Amino acid sequence: MSEIQIPTVADLVAKGEKPDVLFWVGCAGSFDDRYKNVTKAFVKILNKVGVKFAVLGSEETCTGDPARRAGNEFLFQMQAMTNIQVLNGYEIKKIVTACPHCFNTLKNEYPVLGGEYEVIHHSVFLQQLINEGRVTLQGGGNFKGRKITFHDSCFLGRANNVYEAPRKVLEALDTELVEMKRCKTKGLCCGAGGGQMFKDAEPGNMEINIERTEEALDTGADTIAVACPFCMTMMSDGVKGKEKESEVKVLDLAELIAESEGL
Repeated sequence: MSEIQIPTVADLVAKGEKPDVLFWVGCAGSFDDRYKNVTKAFVKILNKVGVKFAVLGSEETCTGDPARRAGNEFLFQMQAMTNIQVLNGYEIKKIVTACPHCFNTLKNEYPVLGGEYEVIHHSVFLQQLINEGRVTLQGGGNFKGRKITFHDSCFLGRANNVYEAPRKVLEALDTELVEMKRCKTKGLCCGAGGGQMFKDAEPGNMEINIERTEEALDTGADTIAVACPFCMTMMSDGVKGKEKESEVKVLDLAELIAESEGL
């Protein structure tokens, strides 16, 4: 990652500066090998358009979302308070994150504990950059005319009513967006939410991610677009389970934009 410029907030503060936007990377964006590519793609976009951003680096810890979903409220509040102290210490005002779980927790659950910030999901941020003409996809880029379906993340969609931004990003790519039967307010969970990602499957006839992957494959799309690290893992596993890896790709919105921009 030597070619990618990623300043930390501490670096900027040491020079007497502040970032306009804090990029909250999240656990998956930091440690999951597949999702690190999304982090890199998003950072390349931020660098190209000249957004003054920074990350917390080693000062960032888990938001506490998995702990709260799994029922450990004590651990959640410990993790949240640690992060809030760091964020408030740096007087952070605006946060962008590629993870809907981090987005939901920072936006809706931190204010009660004293952490009040403007929190934006990267799908909305990318849409804003496109609307402002800062990201220009000449002729739609590599995905022009390609069939793409979008899987709605529960925490982005039903929990926070963000449905149009990711679809507007795909529109800008000049793709043919084909919706699954269950989408938007009636979308089906990938199977990872509520702490399910970290536990064994419960009795049943089919894994949820397989059912959801089948719905995506039924659209005939060659790309499944996602905007969440949990969804990325579950849908990718579903595609592997169906032995369609060579035909169907699972990509994050930031990866689609970065590839189309040649970044």
